[in-house]
Amino acid sequence: MALSREQMAQRVALELKDGYYVNLGIGIPTLVANYVPQGIDVMLQSENGLLGMGEYPTAAEVDADMINAGKQTVTARRGASIFDSSLSFAMIRGGHVDLTVLGAFEVDVSGSIASWMIPGKLVKGMGGAMDLVAGAENIIAIMMHAAKDGSSKLLPQCTLPLTGVACIREVLTDLAWLTIEDGSFLLKERAPDVTVEEIVARTAGRLIVPDDVPVMRFA
Repeated sequence: MALSREQMAQRVALELKDGYYVNLGIGIPTLVANYVPQGIDVMLQSENGLLGMGEYPTAAEVDADMINAGKQTVTARRGASIFDSSLSFAMIRGGHVDLTVLGAFEVDVSGSIASWMIPGKLVKGMGGAMDLVAGAENIIAIMMHAAKDGSSKLLPQCTLPLTGVACIREVLTDLAWLTIEDGSFLLKERAPDVTVEEIVARTAGRLIVPDDVPVMRFA
């Protein structure tokens, strides 16, 4: 069974480390804020000008003026700071973000990512994605493994306009956790009840499959 959005966020949350400054992209990545493991302290950054983003608010906590970059209402944790977007991007471009989690349409075996535009469809623009892929120490792409028609989104070469070139080293899909090494996807973990054969069938880019592929764990 493919992972739910919440399970994908829970798996990525295991990659958070104490003291990290983390930027969560629009979409599934924003859910990671709800699953920060106990016992670690991370500061979540939103490029619209918030450092110290907390979990999604309850109905009683909603403040329409407290939003993330995706215009979703969020909370601010103790010690949070609010500032203008120019300062936020100075943090990103200055290399002060330890981990970025971005949604993606396509990722290829070189680590290039397409995440902002599908030709012929209305888009609002790239937003902060180009800065994030250039400025973060580590980037995790989180995405569907295949399109609705079954075609793979893990490719030999991206076909959509690129967000960044050779910048992705780890990918989480609804089927698997993979790293990108030496021009190949390396299968590290599989989703519960998903077979290695299914992952192989849905991966267009070169895929290396170890003898043992453990089942994914979650935060």
